[in-house]
Amino acid sequence: MKVLLIKDVKSLGKAGEVKEVKDGYGKNFLIGKGLAKHATTDILAQHAEEERLQAQILKDEISSLKALAEALDKIEIVIVKKLGQNGHLFGSITKDEVAHALKEQHNIEIDKKHINEKLSIKTVGEHDLDFKLGHGIHATLHVDVVGE
Repeated sequence: MKVLLIKDVKSLGKAGEVKEVKDGYGKNFLIGKGLAKHATTDILAQHAEEERLQAQILKDEISSLKALAEALDKIEIVIVKKLGQNGHLFGSITKDEVAHALKEQHNIEIDKKHINEKLSIKTVGEHDLDFKLGHGIHATLHVDVVGE
């Protein structure tokens, strides 16, 4: 009997593979536990269509992330922060402030999780922030910190 694996099965194969198994093992264990489906032509065609749709969604997502990365590379945001008597910032610039300023100034909404972990802007001036957008796509945003 041929089955299409829905989930990874140890010592048999990965999800999406078609395997030839014994009837009892296929019906009672794999199909019974929801690990596989009987590999009919309809099921295989449906699986191929789902894979094609997933590939298209991934392609669209990568192209939109590349467009976002290009947009982030070209723009600059200005953050106005209060200064102390010695000319240093009170605290530091947070990921929330960067995300909020980006939304407010350029109408680009980005999750603060995409901002690199090493965010520690504590001085006035120009800084470059690294964004990890996913799928190996990086962007650099120019931030100008101005004291008030």
